[in-house]
Amino acid sequence: MNTADFSDRIRDLAERVLQQRSNIVTEEATKHAFTLPFIQELGYSVFDPSEVTPELVADVGLKKGEKVDYAVLKDGKPIMIW
Repeated sequence: MNTADFSDRIRDLAERVLQQRSNIVTEEATKHAFTLPFIQELGYSVFDPSEVTPELVADVGLKKGEKVDYAVLKDGKPIMIW
């Protein structure tokens, strides 16, 4: 992945966030409009549950037995959580 292209895509996403933020009023809308596109720009398939899993039960840090909104998985183990 070309870092200039990645920077441009993240900048574009940030601009979309600024333009759309007044229309986003729920947590679910935030996930769909901002979080999932960001995860996708990082190069993960948000439609592949073996790669990005919604509502994963997490025992990470202060999260014990609670669900996180999204987890990016590698070899079946979370490497990033939201």
